[in-house]
Amino acid sequence: MTERPAENSIVVGVDGSEASQAALRWAAEQARALHAVVVAVHAWEPVGPGLAPYAPVTARPTPAEQRVEAARLLASTVREVFGPRIGDRVRAVVVEGQPARVLLEQAHGALLLALGHRTDGSDGRPALGPIGRACLRGAIVPVVAVPAGDGHPALRAVGAA
Repeated sequence: MTERPAENSIVVGVDGSEASQAALRWAAEQARALHAVVVAVHAWEPVGPGLAPYAPVTARPTPAEQRVEAARLLASTVREVFGPRIGDRVRAVVVEGQPARVLLEQAHGALLLALGHRTDGSDGRPALGPIGRACLRGAIVPVVAVPAGDGHPALRAVGAA
């Protein structure tokens, strides 16, 4: 069973994208105001049958290698957003499993779930992907979709952490 965050936490889905970095910055600002903890969650699924059967064994990362890469991605994203001194108000969690399911499980009992999203470019409307849509459908806590990029007015108000 996966350890769940404390009730006074804000869970953030992290995939290394600019949008997830924006969500981490936003969550940190909210956590300060609410005296909460940020729980940065990266969910990963093993790569397997997607490779051709004739692919060399060296092209197929082991589950252990994939887990290490997932942890590296999360750590580098958290460092990119918060710098080298993270503190005790941010926890990083790597969980193997389908991302929407993992995020919903991790957010159970939290204050809210924050996800990054990009704008689709054509009319500036949010382009929430399938994981974000699944989280919106299944969440029992509020879900906040934070836009990518510093140019958005809401992010200018929050600023970098």
